[in-house]
Amino acid sequence: MDPAAARPAVVIDSGTGYTKMGFAGNVEPCFIVPSVVAVNESFLNQSKNSSKANWLAQHNAGVMADLDFFIGDEALAKSRSSSTYNLSYPIRNGQVYNWDAMERFWQQCMFNYLRCDPEDHYFLLTESPLTAPESREYTGEIMFETFNVPGLYIAVNSVLALAAGYTTSKCEMTGVVVDIGDGASHIVPVADGYVIGSSIRSIPIAGKDVTLFVHQLMKERGENVPPEDSFEVARKVKEMYCYTCSDIVKEFNKHDREPGKYLKNWKGIKPKTGAPYSCDIGYERFLGPEVFFNPEIYSSEFTTPLPTVIDRCIQSAPIDTRRALYKNIVLSGGSTMFKDFHRRLQRDLKKIVDARILASEARLGGEIKSHPVEVNVVSHPIQRFAVWFGGSVLASTPEFFAACHTKAEYDEYGASICRTNPVFKGMY
Repeated sequence: MDPAAARPAVVIDSGTGYTKMGFAGNVEPCFIVPSVVAVNESFLNQSKNSSKANWLAQHNAGVMADLDFFIGDEALAKSRSSSTYNLSYPIRNGQVYNWDAMERFWQQCMFNYLRCDPEDHYFLLTESPLTAPESREYTGEIMFETFNVPGLYIAVNSVLALAAGYTTSKCEMTGVVVDIGDGASHIVPVADGYVIGSSIRSIPIAGKDVTLFVHQLMKERGENVPPEDSFEVARKVKEMYCYTCSDIVKEFNKHDREPGKYLKNWKGIKPKTGAPYSCDIGYERFLGPEVFFNPEIYSSEFTTPLPTVIDRCIQSAPIDTRRALYKNIVLSGGSTMFKDFHRRLQRDLKKIVDARILASEARLGGEIKSHPVEVNVVSHPIQRFAVWFGGSVLASTPEFFAACHTKAEYDEYGASICRTNPVFKGMY
């Protein structure tokens, strides 16, 4: 028995906006921090400038540069208060762009946040369903070479989001995962735990766009938010006050009839001067999340509403899985947390499906009646970190350790072993 298998595995789910990390078997992650690294630029320049003779200074500068960086909220605070730190966001649109920064990020996750020795724990990491196999090799290389981990499994985040439903119902591994994070939105159909790759849809609207849209609406209305804080304010307004409405026109009327009830007031402090300011939050409360249902109000390039994309995704899946897919549509990711989001999604999807059934019955002249299709959008309180929770559930099963790639395999075959991550070891 591997001694590391006796300890809980470490589960790290890195997204574009936030990284969730913790130990398997827990119900929620120990930390949720923004995926950002602040690197001290002054060291890098110092080591370039010093002369050849002064190699000790160069060496020390190199060592310090390796250690002098911050991640998450600390990184954001550092970059605000001092100009020597440069922010770098290692993940964009769900893909890792900057491997150096990513390695530093993981380093602090392990040593400063989770405070664990990577050599003592198996690791479960996540990736988006459209990641290239090369990226898995890089991940494997960093984990096995730099951190010397005993075992690693790289899971597709949508499968984990389905697994998060394990505890609530009987294990239902067929469903559509609607994963809307900060930087990427994917609709991924999964049948019996396997992703139906050809039917994956991704839409170019995600949490960041909702923030940008709220920001734009507040700017156009002339709210006096200090420019250096405006995105941060827009993001907080989105997280605290936005909700999904059933009909925009009715909602506009409601707001106009009783502004006192629906208008919110935001109070902040200017970061440079410390002077207090306040601004009103009005229509953007429901117009923000509306970009998923009527994208044309935000972008002229992409105009297909989310329910239509989900419907097309299911229609392109194998016919014998479709009913099961409609019945289990699982939400995951922070941008599905808007109030009544699942209700609106379910209603719009049901309309599309019912209209199709009516049209087909009309074509057949009413001779054949089909069974009504059950549409069910599942919403649960852990949506925000459903992927992490699914990882925690899976990594605490004994089968998990058997499915991991081990250090010994890596030493023998190299990074290419990380390309395939079998769901069950016996079935390649």
